[in-house]
Amino acid sequence: MKYFITFTLALLLASCGSKEENHKDHADSSATAEAKDVYTCPMHPSVVSDRPGACPVCGMALVKKYAQTDVGKEELKNLRHISLSPTQRVLANVSTTPVEKMPLTKMIDVVGIVDVAETQQATVSARFRGRIEKQYANFTGDYIEKGKPLVELYSPDLVTSQQEFILALDGNQQNLVDGMRERLRLNYGMTDQQIRNLESTRSVQTAVQFYSPISGTVVLKQVQEGQYVDEGTVLYQLANLSKVWIYLDVYEKDVQFVKKGQIVHIKTDAYPDEEFTGRVTFIDPVMNPETRTVRIRSEFDNRHGMLKPKMFVKAQLHMEGRKTLTVPSSAIMFTGKRTVVWVETQKNTFEPRDVVLGQSANSEYEIVSGLEEGEMIAVSGGFLIDSESALQQPGSADPHAGHGTEKTESMSTAGSTSTEEDHSTHKMESASNTIKITVDGGYDPEVVHVKLGQEVKLQFHRVEDSECTSEVVFEELNIRKKLPAFKTTTVIITPKKLGEISFACGMGMVHGKLIVER
Repeated sequence: MKYFITFTLALLLASCGSKEENHKDHADSSATAEAKDVYTCPMHPSVVSDRPGACPVCGMALVKKYAQTDVGKEELKNLRHISLSPTQRVLANVSTTPVEKMPLTKMIDVVGIVDVAETQQATVSARFRGRIEKQYANFTGDYIEKGKPLVELYSPDLVTSQQEFILALDGNQQNLVDGMRERLRLNYGMTDQQIRNLESTRSVQTAVQFYSPISGTVVLKQVQEGQYVDEGTVLYQLANLSKVWIYLDVYEKDVQFVKKGQIVHIKTDAYPDEEFTGRVTFIDPVMNPETRTVRIRSEFDNRHGMLKPKMFVKAQLHMEGRKTLTVPSSAIMFTGKRTVVWVETQKNTFEPRDVVLGQSANSEYEIVSGLEEGEMIAVSGGFLIDSESALQQPGSADPHAGHGTEKTESMSTAGSTSTEEDHSTHKMESASNTIKITVDGGYDPEVVHVKLGQEVKLQFHRVEDSECTSEVVFEELNIRKKLPAFKTTTVIITPKKLGEISFACGMGMVHGKLIVER
């Protein structure tokens, strides 16, 4: 009898366990059955339907999105990763490269003009009044060696001074001789050799020769033979063109990269196959207020004579910067206020990463933050990866929503999917009870936070005329409001309980919600 009772109890326990297991399996299958597939428009992700069909906004066929089940934090994190098949990667031409530290070499293209070096110029002027007796440099552009005669100048005052000098010599008046000698040298420009000849020959010279102080080219000739000139009249301007200065105009944003002694490479239209090299010798301390440029002076060797004053040139300034993290410009995606780089976290799996950019140089960008050395990034095909992310996650109005470090919030309420608190989520500030919602194939923002018991004015501004969004329905509040196209319609609501209040278009294709908080 004892064994019979024990056996009976064992059968009862096994039966109960089997029923509990069957009940659990049935619950799981019921939950699976309750999870319905969702269809959305690739062009208007805010359009959502529980059955296949056409988008009421653009007419495109709706595509299957995902089963409406709760999304955990780990799954939400994985949603940000985009996986490509090897075939997709080849077709999209996606190539990667590691993030490296390297000197940021910047190259600036500027224009400039050749000019005479101021330190290589000389001016010959008349030291006294007189008449031009003879010219040795007869035209502008003539080359004169240093010490060669330029002009002979006659003056009665010069003749008188020489005669007085001879009388002082004959009278053996040494003090007067020294004074007259200095007068001939300083006032009349006679050389020591000419004065010595005068002392030895006692022969007065009716004209004095003026000699070239430098070897160079006559760039300015002001007089003719037989012309009378006054003291101080400029006779010639000479320039040694073996060295020339080239002035470059550098824009304000590039001035920080230019240093004294920096190498400059130039090319000219006259000699397109020739490249000339010089160095920066001076940086103007004052900016040109009209062109917003700073003038840079560079010096070039011109013994070959190919660089002519007033010639235009094209210059390149090469600047070697500090060693920093750099990425190619093709890897950068500018999405309005944010800058994104696609990082390959695993083979054929990419994650969008927000980055902060520094200086740019040629086709490289400095990375201030957001990437680490050695990480693999997509340098081509980034826009195609971005498009793929929009197709794989069509429910997000912004394919970049949640990229980087934005805070995400998982809302696992019945019939809702996880979303991120970005531009599509609006939190009402206490100072205002009016919220503007733009209707354009969807609601922007889709999620609105309101206060319990506080009256709120929802201003729906409709900027398109599709049939789907012609009215808004708050089913729980028994509110149905027409939304005229290109006008603003106000709906006043006072939430009475905590939780969510859903609203949708008249066709039930476009959805939004109010989150009622304390």
